[in-house]
Amino acid sequence: MTTRIYIDADACPVKDEIYRVAARFNLPVSVVAGTWLRVPQDPMIECIAAGSGMDAADDWIAERAVKGDVVITADIPLASRCVKAGAAVIAPNGKPFTEQSIGMTLAMRNLMTDLRSTGEITGGPKSFAPRDRSAFLSALDQTIRRIQRDQASAPKQS
Repeated sequence: MTTRIYIDADACPVKDEIYRVAARFNLPVSVVAGTWLRVPQDPMIECIAAGSGMDAADDWIAERAVKGDVVITADIPLASRCVKAGAAVIAPNGKPFTEQSIGMTLAMRNLMTDLRSTGEITGGPKSFAPRDRSAFLSALDQTIRRIQRDQASAPKQS
């Protein structure tokens, strides 16, 4: 079973870092966006233009991500869908989304959306910082190594 990295790419600030880590581990990457994006000329990297529908890229990723895959997204509803499918999910700032954290994260997102819509809170998430890039690289590396260990120790099916 080959691990695949799925990138929710429209606003992902760490694509170049993902390409480098994927090359080091020899993993295929699916760069998924609403329209075509420029990606490196590499047979291990595919660009998917999922369409302009509201959640077309999210739906494309969620329909394919399975246990053993890694999904990179800041989209909390997409993260929730992928975690439920068994995929490892990491935000571009390095924060992992897990079965234990996704429910509270989704509830907090919904609360903040409601508060912003009533004018109680203005603004959005904090800006992406250099330390976020470093935290992301560390989280991605650790996640891939954990998946590879898990796959190596899993009983072989005949």
